Amino acid sequence: MGDGPVAIVTGAGRGIGAATARRLAGDGWRLALVDRAADDPALAYPLATEAELRAVADEVGGLACVADVRDQGALDAAVAAAVDRFGGLDAAVAVAGCIAGGTPAWETTDEVWAAMVGVNLEGVWRLARAAVPALLARPAPRQGRFVAVSSAAGTQGLPLLAAYAAAKHGVVGLIRSLAAELGPQGITANAVAPGSTATAMLDTSATLYGLPGPTAFAEHHVTGRLIQAGEVADAVAWLCGPAAAAVTGAVLPVDAGMTAT
Repeated sequence: MGDGPVAIVTGAGRGIGAATARRLAGDGWRLALVDRAADDPALAYPLATEAELRAVADEVGGLACVADVRDQGALDAAVAAAVDRFGGLDAAVAVAGCIAGGTPAWETTDEVWAAMVGVNLEGVWRLARAAVPALLARPAPRQGRFVAVSSAAGTQGLPLLAAYAAAKHGVVGLIRSLAAELGPQGITANAVAPGSTATAMLDTSATLYGLPGPTAFAEHHVTGRLIQAGEVADAVAWLCGPAAAAVTGAVLPVDAGMTAT
């Protein structure tokens, strides 16, 4: 089992969450991996499966926890399982996210609004509710970490994705407040803001905008290419590591220059 630091990662069944799990495991972290592992009727695309979650957990030697990030009891249980299995918690990484839209803000349905805010923003807050007490249970001086995945949509508006953008903007405010509250306790809180990343969510975004495929989004990046999930995971891992001890309340863009111009 080893004696490395312990992290819980949501949205770990595939995409950025799975890439983050692999990257942290490579750095010696012991992991509890969380995913809903079921489809959501409010979303127009399939989500990760339980089989995918368990495959990632087996690959990294982690603990698989099936839980919806909107379910406080399920997240509490996942954190408790991590503490029971590994003896404590040193980092919480909120990756779970989803996308829906395709209509102007004023035509957004209640179902889409609830899903966007519930998963993308409330899910981060609920992970904090579940995980921060365990982070604080570590003896001082602590080096705890809370990292959330926001989006380039967390710092700029996007047409036809108002609910998604509103939720991702909310993540930035939540992280900055957590940083102010947790800093004196030796725990940092930061966000990573990816641009267009080659995942299933980007495929859905292309459909929402009537584009022929996700590669069309590369034109919004000054580098002229899409971002890979592993590149976002590298930034998350850095924020979880000792080299980022002086960084808190930050929003780190991993957007290939999307928000630079």
